[in-house]
Amino acid sequence: MKSILTLTMNPAIDGSSEARKVHPTHKIRTVNQHYDPGGGGINVARVITRLGGNVVAAYLAGGATAGVLDSLLDRDAIRRLRIDIADHTRISQAVFEKDTGLEYRFVPEGPEVSAAEWHKCLSFLERLKSDYLVISGSLPRGIPSDGYVTIAADARKRGARIILDTSGAALRETLEGGHVFLVKPSLGELESVAGHALPDDDARAAFARTLITSGQVEHVAITLGHLGAILVSTEKTLHLPAINVEVKSAVGAGDSFLGAMTHALAAGQSMDDAFRLGLAAGTAAVLTPGTGLCQRADIDRMMARVAP
Repeated sequence: MKSILTLTMNPAIDGSSEARKVHPTHKIRTVNQHYDPGGGGINVARVITRLGGNVVAAYLAGGATAGVLDSLLDRDAIRRLRIDIADHTRISQAVFEKDTGLEYRFVPEGPEVSAAEWHKCLSFLERLKSDYLVISGSLPRGIPSDGYVTIAADARKRGARIILDTSGAALRETLEGGHVFLVKPSLGELESVAGHALPDDDARAAFARTLITSGQVEHVAITLGHLGAILVSTEKTLHLPAINVEVKSAVGAGDSFLGAMTHALAAGQSMDDAFRLGLAAGTAAVLTPGTGLCQRADIDRMMARVAP
């Protein structure tokens, strides 16, 4: 089993609860409150840990809420490395409205990282070595949009394969930096890189292949929600249809997909088989309310329903 390091630059304490109805002005009484450690890389590490993988989660955290995040990670037996900052770690909230079945997600922008803290983060990461580095989630304020480019280049020098899941300028610039092993964009994220709509699977696969032929990335796994997912590599394209299930929460579906796929790759499985496990895990995540991510038993059940 190869080693995996996940990096979360802007983690969160993810709260979830339920309310009969969400409305303005008056207090909204919630029930079934639950808190989990969150942020892209941390969620990926949670999934890999549940699957028995060899993973360590590195993350920035600080302020009054850093200790709460640490305790949640310890509760879930996540091996962790905290990089200290002064500002507070954010707290997000997802509220499921029972009357309508809608889910409302409130996500703060998070802390501001000083220049000194950014350089301390780089020095910290330079001492770490892994077979795979999963860079997942947004960049906090204060870190340049090409921050992941610097981190990825340093990690590659130490032999790591880079797996990327972010958005906006950070996604575009990290891809332009080149030599990413695997990127997992949603359709919206892929279209933001393209700069125009990609109306069908042929257009999506064709644009993904331009990223590959230009040397930016080796493999592109595009998640399409209810339309399934597409894997594009140098010589082939694999489209898997979605598995039809009742959706209880969309929180963490993409992170579950990426966590299971990374775990499978680290375990020596083929890219196609890893992609299939990713689809099963992403589907399993929507069966779980709130911020619970995917459960191993649900992944196994969904795997039996993935198209061959």
